[in-house]
Amino acid sequence: MQKKYKKLSEEIIHENHWWKYKHDVYQCDDKQCSHYYCETNGNVIVVPVLDDGRILMIRQYRYLHDRHSVEFPGGGIKIGETSLQSAIRELREETGLQSTNFLKVSEFEPDIGLVRDTSHVFLANEISSQGDQQLDTTEDIEIILRRPEEINEMVRRGEFLNGQTLAAWTLVRDMINVNKK
Repeated sequence: MQKKYKKLSEEIIHENHWWKYKHDVYQCDDKQCSHYYCETNGNVIVVPVLDDGRILMIRQYRYLHDRHSVEFPGGGIKIGETSLQSAIRELREETGLQSTNFLKVSEFEPDIGLVRDTSHVFLANEISSQGDQQLDTTEDIEIILRRPEEINEMVRRGEFLNGQTLAAWTLVRDMINVNKK
């Protein structure tokens, strides 16, 4: 039997152009209430494939974990942006590159039990230079290039801190012929 929850109240505690911190109270059954607190506009993850088959990744410092993380370019969707517009913007800002060919591969919820934050995964090729990186003040991003088999080996060694990177790689790797044995 599937339960249907009833929202009893909603209060926005804080909001910016990336996310809402809010307090939702909902009723699970006749006696019990529960709470949720956060939702975002969603985010994008771009897997850029260069003409020579290498994959562009970024290495950036992540404050909450006090370490660097290797990831695919991406970030939050701003209010009023589509996921494609955000993918184009994030690739340009974080790498200084552009693509004339974005393919939306899939979308998923990275932490479905805690926050509403849909991740939209794009595969991009036909990559060219757009200029310099346009980083936020909190970003310090280094571009790295890896072959698909190197990324698979990094996965096997447990080198990825970011679960969205792992999910995105799982969704795109067969599309770029990386499972050659």
